[in-house]
Amino acid sequence: MNEEKQYSCPISETAGHTKLERSDQELSKKEVGLQHFEDAHTTEEFLAMTEERMIQINKELRQAFETISAYPKSVTFFGSARLKEGSEYYEKARRLGNMCCQEGFAVITGGGPGIMEAGNRGTFEGCGSGVGFNIVLPFEQSANKYVTHGVDFQYFFTRKFTMNFTGEAYLCFPGGFGTMDEFFEILTLVQTKKVERVPIILVGSEFWQPILDYSKNVLLDKFGTISPEDLDLFHVMDDDEEIMNLVKQAPLREKYYN
Repeated sequence: MNEEKQYSCPISETAGHTKLERSDQELSKKEVGLQHFEDAHTTEEFLAMTEERMIQINKELRQAFETISAYPKSVTFFGSARLKEGSEYYEKARRLGNMCCQEGFAVITGGGPGIMEAGNRGTFEGCGSGVGFNIVLPFEQSANKYVTHGVDFQYFFTRKFTMNFTGEAYLCFPGGFGTMDEFFEILTLVQTKKVERVPIILVGSEFWQPILDYSKNVLLDKFGTISPEDLDLFHVMDDDEEIMNLVKQAPLREKYYN
């Protein structure tokens, strides 16, 4: 870290939550909502656990908001879990994560591998911290080794809600169905004015230009299912410096409509 400039991915020990190391014994004792059951529940059995599930949902939201409160400004990274170290967009996310950190932005990721790891790695290397909102799955994802603070989620919807709640800007790297879902979710929230307008940056024209073309040629021109101004709600960009200039110009999010 540059001693002349204190990069500000601030960590509050009272607000941030460290990642959890989960043993088999620990998993076996998880409360309802964090347990994984081999047999499906009947409707009656599922409804009987409603209160316990609501407690877990409330816990996840509370911990996420407490964690977010430790960071005055942040950028959310979305992208594929499958892109490996050394690939073009892994290294780009790593580089941009470092650049965001040096400008005082925390980088919020989904806490897993691929682009998420790259974003956390960039801030860890630049500022010594990484913020991950990890999803607990029975068969794969665990928090990457660069996550120092964050929250483990059982429910995708609580995780997505909190990742859409924070963020002065959103960087969407190449990804699969999950990334598309995340991009269109935040785009819809901005379009419908459920959140104030924030920069939504699609990183990588070779990947995202077809989405822009489809939006214009099919959604707008052929079927009229979007408005012309909707195409201005997101940006397809490649250059690191141009991306960072847009991030740095983003106003602090201070208004919430939902």
